[in-house]
Amino acid sequence: MHRSLLLLGVAPFLLANADPLAIPPQIRAMLEAAFDSGNEGEAATIVKYAISAAPDDAAAIRGLSDAWLARRRADRQTVMERAGLFDLWKGRAELGGWLTTGNSPDTGVSVTVDLAREGPRWRQKFKLQLDYQDSLGVATHRHYLASYEPNLKISDRTYLYGAAQYESDRFAGYYNRYSGSVGAGISAIRNDSVKLNLELGPAYRDTSYTDLARESSIAARGTLDFNWKLSPGLSITQTASAYLQHYSSTLTGTTALNAKLIGPLSARISYNIQHETLPAAGRVPTDTTSRAALVYSF
Repeated sequence: MHRSLLLLGVAPFLLANADPLAIPPQIRAMLEAAFDSGNEGEAATIVKYAISAAPDDAAAIRGLSDAWLARRRADRQTVMERAGLFDLWKGRAELGGWLTTGNSPDTGVSVTVDLAREGPRWRQKFKLQLDYQDSLGVATHRHYLASYEPNLKISDRTYLYGAAQYESDRFAGYYNRYSGSVGAGISAIRNDSVKLNLELGPAYRDTSYTDLARESSIAARGTLDFNWKLSPGLSITQTASAYLQHYSSTLTGTTALNAKLIGPLSARISYNIQHETLPAAGRVPTDTTSRAALVYSF
């Protein structure tokens, strides 16, 4: 059954004198095993070495690979089109913490939940984050964040986005900050090892400060989302965002190293920096946070 479907998918290549049956049996078996694994990155590596081992059959090998990739794309599209409202959601839950004793007993916890759904026309992303720290029973840091971003796909690489975000961090000088933005995004780089998404658009922010001042202003929003897969179990990510406005602008960035442990579990070490160009009175402009956490992907 599998062999019949494989031959059906490569019929155009047979007509082009790229006969997959001419591929040596051992190499063809290796290719079919790679395709059955469902891992496109590993399959691409096997295809590369298969062509090196049998250069005379390069056209047939590429034909098998192209047909397999085309079937996978068609299958994914069918699944997305038939999915219900609560299907296709993927995400991760991140939990980190620290405890010190002795002269300065401190405790802290960091919790992040990311959800994403990839549909045929729409992509949706949710994020919830909590950072809390106390020293001698007194809270010294408390930061809340919630965001939602829908994307409308225009082409294979471009999209329109909407973004809504809420933050609260009285230790940074504000009780509530609401942000909204619309704009355009592009997947500037997208391959098996590197992904880079860029977004840019106008925004609006409303901030209530701890000194009872309140500011509302039109702003410009830009974001960067970079992922570099160093190996199957190790990756580096970099996210950055900027809200530029007449009053206090905000620049944030997070660099993280992610290492797969076992199954859905991985370890994550990250460094976050947030800079306010005009912080509230008595506040320093830059805050940094280092985190070590366990991540569960689902």
